Order: sequence, then structure tokens, then C-alpha cells
Amino acid sequence: MNKKWELNEANDALINKISEEFNVSKLVANIIANKGLTNSDEIEVFLHPRRTDFHDPFMMPDMEKAVDRVVKAIETHEKVAIYGDYDVDGITSSTVLKRFLAERGLETDVYIPNRLHEGYGLNENAIREIADTKHTLIITVDCGITGNK
Repeated sequence: MNKKWELNEANDALINKISEEFNVSKLVANIIANKGLTNSDEIEVFLHPRRTDFHDPFMMPDMEKAVDRVVKAIETHEKVAIYGDYDVDGITSSTVLKRFLAERGLETDVYIPNRLHEGYGLNENAIREIADTKHTLIITVDCGITGNK
């Protein structure tokens, strides 16, 4: 498996312009340029997002049910497990959610599967193991949408 990183050609003039105009480092300006953001409005939204810039999460099916279930777990101090993916996104998501729930008085356990032994995404053995330890709710983060039965 020979994989090779392919780096975009840096447009130094654009990077310098973004860096100076928006008072950001050249590294951040390079990221902005690589994302293809060129007009001032797009760059401002990227650098200073507002809640109104995001989609309404309640547009997702059953979001209200999910929120109600988590609120119930908080109110009744259930034993909750957060199941995250093994990568940076999964670990970060698990940490952010654990901290969020702890701030609301709910202590949680985090389960990060071993990719080499458990593969990708949610797996049945892990679900059984978590259930066997008397967790009444599993919240998944960054596990993809195809790993379900």
C-alpha cells in the first residue's frame, strides 16, 4: 500500500492577501485558500461563525426523541456510555460530549474501539460488553451511518 500525500500548490499571493486582510497567520490563510474560500463574506463566516450559519439540527429525523432521551438520562442519572470512533474526530467528539454531559451532572464512560481488533464503526461485541456493565444508554459519535443492523 503505497500512498503519497498530494499537496496543493500554494498561491503565495492569495495567502499573503488573506493573511493581511483578515489578520490571520499564513497557516490559517493557506487553509482558507485550500478550502477555496475567496470572497470576504465566505472567509468571515469561516473565521467567525454564528449559530445562524449552521443548519438546524432538528431538521434531522428523530432529533427531538434523541434530545428527550439524553435529557431523561441526565435527570435520572443513568449509566451512559459514549461510543466514539478511534480517529481524531471520534476522540475529540467523545471528549466534547463527555465534558458537556459532565457539566450537566452526568458522568459517562467512553468506549473507543481498537480498530485492529474490532474494525470500523459500531460492533455487536462492544455493545454487549457495554450493556453487560449496566449502561442503559449508548450515545455514538463519529461512527458513520452504515454500521447498523
